[in-house]
Amino acid sequence: AFSGCSGLTNITIPDSVTSIGGDAFSGCSGITQTENGVSYVDDWVVGCSSFVTSVQLREGTRGIADRAFNDGYRYSLTSIIIPDSVTVIGEYAFSDCSGLTSVTIGNGVTSIGDGAFYRCSGLTSITIPDSVTSIGNSAFSECSGLASVTIGDGVTSIGGGAFEYCRGLTSVTIGDGVTSIGTGAFHYCSSLTNIVIPDSVTSIGDWAFEGCSGLTIDFQGTKAQWQAIEKGKGWDVYSVTFTVICTDGR
Repeated sequence: AFSGCSGLTNITIPDSVTSIGGDAFSGCSGITQTENGVSYVDDWVVGCSSFVTSVQLREGTRGIADRAFNDGYRYSLTSIIIPDSVTVIGEYAFSDCSGLTSVTIGNGVTSIGDGAFYRCSGLTSITIPDSVTSIGNSAFSECSGLASVTIGDGVTSIGGGAFEYCRGLTSVTIGDGVTSIGTGAFHYCSSLTNIVIPDSVTSIGDWAFEGCSGLTIDFQGTKAQWQAIEKGKGWDVYSVTFTVICTDGR
């Protein structure tokens, strides 16, 4: 609706508005007005300001559109609070937001889209609530500053390359609901030393832990259960001094 209006510096949107279309303010780099220093976004909206640092979505927001914040917010956005009313985080919604250091994901989110936080190098930790059932392909790929990840019990699948090349990642805890770890999910997470995998997991994809040198897997099941897991080709290739600890031994 206002795409490319680079001279636009201020806009007032009344409370009656319930929906803002995708790319509505794309390229409106001059908009700097915020409410008490915080920019509030109501529904499906693409980021517009290169000066906004903190965004809080109002309760009642249903979803975050594909590529919603990977335009003007790319370098300035440092924090985002996602309310419980949001159910979907779209594909590449925050990709390349390199300044993003703080993300609060509400308890209503059920899916995190492909590449949603791709190359958000400022993120150091993330907690994925139990409401989330799926983590998309490359959702947190190349988040080089990410050191720890906790995945809630509601998640059933971790997408291909979901955390690949997160070279600062040292610790991962996977919730009890996960059944599959996708192809290359932790591909070349070279600092990863410990991961907790529940006995609910039935498949580990190709190259899932390739290049994770020195990794210890804390498997929450027996050795027989570990052996029964379907493992793809090269799932542990180049993972020197690889150790798996089961409930009944190594």
